Amino acid sequence: MQLGFDRPLFILPFDQRSSFEKGLFGFKPPLTEDQTATVIASKQVVYEGFKLALGKGAPRDAAGILVDEQFGAAILRDARAEGFITCAPTEKSGQEEFAFEYGDRWRDHVEAFAPTFAKVLVRYNAENDEAMNRRQAARLKELSDYCRQTGRRFLFELLVPMNLEQSDRLEGSQRLYDQHLRPSLMISAIKELQQAGVEPDVWKVEGLDRRADCEALVSVARRDGRSGVGCIVLGRGADEAGVLSWLRTAATVPGFIGFAVGRTSFWDPLAGLRDHKLSRDAAAARIADHYAEWIGAFTAARAG
Repeated sequence: MQLGFDRPLFILPFDQRSSFEKGLFGFKPPLTEDQTATVIASKQVVYEGFKLALGKGAPRDAAGILVDEQFGAAILRDARAEGFITCAPTEKSGQEEFAFEYGDRWRDHVEAFAPTFAKVLVRYNAENDEAMNRRQAARLKELSDYCRQTGRRFLFELLVPMNLEQSDRLEGSQRLYDQHLRPSLMISAIKELQQAGVEPDVWKVEGLDRRADCEALVSVARRDGRSGVGCIVLGRGADEAGVLSWLRTAATVPGFIGFAVGRTSFWDPLAGLRDHKLSRDAAAARIADHYAEWIGAFTAARAG
């Protein structure tokens, strides 16, 4: 299978685990059976929103979901049976250093659900501990090699969090970091991971404010014969205006093929459902509307 995935890809991600458990519901692991059922039911509402959007014209050949096995096993099975694009995470949730969710048995879990994409979320800052970065890269090469050998697509979610030294340098300003330091660190991370033998089909990256930074990122993602590799924008829990700005900027750059926007799509509707301010159907409808809005913004900016 040729490296890369360069057709449109519009993902609705809801694979967060600790964010659902602790952030949305205030549960503390280990969860009771009732608490587990509550999280599972909330993820079903997101999936219902996804299917509603498809029924209203979201492009089936580009639309996909990203959901975890722990709370979304039934969703992954149903989506695969329906022929949807599916993505399943391989990482242990909420870790500073990447580790496989199921230890040495991670391959068995990927094969059991056979997602379109095996996905990994990694926090990788090239100015962080070099030994930790090398350890992460070695584990990630295992996943990359497995995907190449088995014909599975590989989706890499790259987060580049500001470290303490960088925060001191920029007086704690996330805005300055995002504009002036993070773009170059993202490029450094991609280069280092490529040199370590980590070869995703798609890079899922934090939004960039400047078109030139998007162009530079695609250039490194597609360098040295990687011409089919795609990039998609993640939402990072930003507000609606922030997400739309990132989507519209990226959409004008060849190589950016879509997005994966999760919390901005589902968080408020699920909180409304939790607080008995929205019905289940109303929450699903709002999620569908958000997801359709991202699709519309991206495709309009690309066409325009």
